[in-house]
Amino acid sequence: MTLLIDIRQPEWMREAILRDTLAPHLPDVELLCGISEKRDDVVMAAVVDLYPDVIELAPNLKLVQKLGAGVDGILHGTGLPEHIRVTRLVTDLPATEIAEYCLAHVLQFQRNLHTHRADEAAKNWNPLPPKLTSETTVGVLGLGVIGGLTAKKFASLGYKVVGWSKSQKQFEGLDCRFGDEALDGVLKAADYLVCILPSTDATRDFINSQRLALMKPNAVIINAGRGDLIVDQDLIAALDSGAIAHAVLDVFRQEPLPGEHPFWEHPKITVTPHVSGWHQGDALLDVAKNYMRLVAGEPLLNEVDRKAGY
Repeated sequence: MTLLIDIRQPEWMREAILRDTLAPHLPDVELLCGISEKRDDVVMAAVVDLYPDVIELAPNLKLVQKLGAGVDGILHGTGLPEHIRVTRLVTDLPATEIAEYCLAHVLQFQRNLHTHRADEAAKNWNPLPPKLTSETTVGVLGLGVIGGLTAKKFASLGYKVVGWSKSQKQFEGLDCRFGDEALDGVLKAADYLVCILPSTDATRDFINSQRLALMKPNAVIINAGRGDLIVDQDLIAALDSGAIAHAVLDVFRQEPLPGEHPFWEHPKITVTPHVSGWHQGDALLDVAKNYMRLVAGEPLLNEVDRKAGY
């Protein structure tokens, strides 16, 4: 039986690098880098996104392993048959990187660095007081591994943190809210709204014009979750009208973001190319573990509930 490695993102990782990482742990297994012809022996595929040709060329596929956390690029629009199982990687390393990414952008606004850079270019001496951490509220939407770590990171630095999730979650010392009725209060309170929700039927188009209208006019949205959480045109309209102040976006409905997309040139939008969480560390070895568990008929690590979407 064969394990297919099909990444197709050489700027992140080449297939051969993962093959060489897994090979010592799967010495008797063929590790196939990419697929171009029908292979009946492929039972598992390690992917970032699932492409239709993989399903066509690997008719005996039993498991798709996501090389990361979000599985929308596997579950949505791929035609994945219901009998094929899906697993993902769960590790604190990219979660820590995403928390650092969000903190880095919050600090830029807290310390007025955007304004200072513009003043520097204009040779304008313009002292501005930084915002007080203790008087700043960070709302975190999504309290899974990544969101929970992000919320705790901000709280440890003295920010007021209000976390929200679909179902009840508890973290010591954090104000954790859940359910639809609690969401409006989080939106109204947040000076920074950090979005780390997965892409599901319940979260698609989650941040729309109605919810944006509830936010403070000085609020900043940071989306490091999934690109389809926010309605693009509603976000642009909210920024243009002054309903919110700025948006920092690391994820998009289409990636790479097309050159003609209005996000690129909008003065109140910061675009980064999906870099908030990069490294997977030792979690990549879970690919080998799941292959062995699949073959042995044992429970898989971090199996996705396909109906829930995560």
